[in-house]
Amino acid sequence: MASVTSLTASVHQRLADALSAALPEAGSADPLLRRSDRADFQANGILALAKKAKANPRELATQVVARVESGDVIKDIEVSGPGFLNITITDKAITENLAARYEDGERLGVPLAENPGTTVIDYAQPNVAKEMHVGHLRSAVIGDAVVQILEFTGESVVRRHHIGDWGTQFGMLIQFLIEHPHELDHKGEAEVSGEEAMSNLNRLYKAARTLFDSDEEFKTRARRRVVDLQAGEPETLAMWQKFVDESKIYFYSVFDKLDMEIRDPDVVGESGYNDMLDETCRLLEESGVAVRSDGALCVFFDDVKGPDGNPVPLIVKKSDGGYGYAATDLSAIRDRVFNLKANTLVYVVDARQSLHFKMVFETARRAGWLGEDVQAQQLAFGTVLGKDGKPFKTREGETVRLVDLLDEAIERATAVVREKAEKVGLSEQEIEENGRYVGIGAVKYADLSTSAVRDYKFDLDQMVSLNGDTSVYLQYAYARIRSIFGKAGDRTPLAHPELELAPAERALGLHLDRFGETLEEAAVEYAPHKLAAYLYQLASLYTTFYDQCPVIKPAPAQEVAENRLFLCDLTARTLHQGMALLGIRTPERL
Repeated sequence: MASVTSLTASVHQRLADALSAALPEAGSADPLLRRSDRADFQANGILALAKKAKANPRELATQVVARVESGDVIKDIEVSGPGFLNITITDKAITENLAARYEDGERLGVPLAENPGTTVIDYAQPNVAKEMHVGHLRSAVIGDAVVQILEFTGESVVRRHHIGDWGTQFGMLIQFLIEHPHELDHKGEAEVSGEEAMSNLNRLYKAARTLFDSDEEFKTRARRRVVDLQAGEPETLAMWQKFVDESKIYFYSVFDKLDMEIRDPDVVGESGYNDMLDETCRLLEESGVAVRSDGALCVFFDDVKGPDGNPVPLIVKKSDGGYGYAATDLSAIRDRVFNLKANTLVYVVDARQSLHFKMVFETARRAGWLGEDVQAQQLAFGTVLGKDGKPFKTREGETVRLVDLLDEAIERATAVVREKAEKVGLSEQEIEENGRYVGIGAVKYADLSTSAVRDYKFDLDQMVSLNGDTSVYLQYAYARIRSIFGKAGDRTPLAHPELELAPAERALGLHLDRFGETLEEAAVEYAPHKLAAYLYQLASLYTTFYDQCPVIKPAPAQEVAENRLFLCDLTARTLHQGMALLGIRTPERL
């Protein structure tokens, strides 16, 4: 399957060649091409070039137009204002370009990246023995979409789920389980559910915490157990593994509800770097990157100071010998760069941890672990807010459980699907299945249609609305297109480049041509919201096309009907593929 050169790229190259011919001293000049309301495209680059060359911009623009090789692509170029170029594309070029995309199968003509590398994406990081809450939603949803987009562009992606599976709290939990050995036992032979697994963990945690707070002797035993855990004592490690395994049952059930694939080899938590911590600290100290301060191993920065004006260090090793989060994160960088051979490290982590990662990345650079050939960045995300604009909480002020939120979204969406089910003829099984797809899609899209760094309001009423910029609107647009083919009779999708296109057909066609460029932007900038915006505009342009350009009734001429069915099918396939890259399903019937 071959990639397809977009019309934007084709026009850009023709203008760049003409610019170079008209103004050789400019070299390979950029015409600054963009979509325009006045024509199909507008080129704005001539003004700056003329100023630099001390030439008249309008005269230069006229010279460029005279040198452009239009071929079958460019229908008209008009010099506008002080030297803008308004460019109109031929109908034939639009249809032929889309036909090439149509023939390319699932890739839709989207080219693979020229120089793909290896990217490690750190996302979806729940904590062992703790319930997942609304705060875990964005890391999982954003990270999964970025993974899908990057892989589609040809990047080799290594997923990493840096779960919280280590620390002092495990001493308390393990000691309690040793003294109450059947607390995590499952009743019966049936496979345990995620809810049951978390119920067991919650019950055990509360009982252990109560005993820890009330019994000094148990507290002493629990603290000794932390030392055993860190030393790798076999019985202690076996008990710790029980907590990890029980938690994974729960994690995987939540991720399954989110319609996300989480693979066991990709789950490498804090414990996965234990064997590297001592060496990481030694290397930092020997190189002088880290120094001893009040017994702790620290890294200092000139531009990081506290409210009192004093430097705030990154603590790699505490004065009591314990390791901080920094030691684990720095060890993970070493592993990802030197063992996994990553070119890029992306951390999908709450914006509130930005200072920590800024210091960790700078420390790794000073140590030589992040060289010029390796990029590391935090894909920081904002907070999920309630309708009142405050951090999302329950009425009692508690953090919202993620499973409760997802269940409510599915319940609301199922009600929306059920309202239209009779008209479409959906079975009860289809109603329930589509309710899941619409509910989870609504939650994901609300997140992904917002720039990651911004906070966003969690409003289920709006999320499952059939109107506006919602996942449901896009899913219904897709289902409506698919339903057309059940009414098309013997007419099939077929491109007819010889036909003149109506304005709505042109607008839809030019937008379909931009799919590859949009994906490239979304991949380079780790910006799923750009893909979401593209898909919403695609559905909106299709709605206009459907209203203005009859496909089935009143029946147009055979060639016109075939060409419009071709546009319908390519739109549906683009919606389907684009939504899939966001992790959202598109049911065939809704």
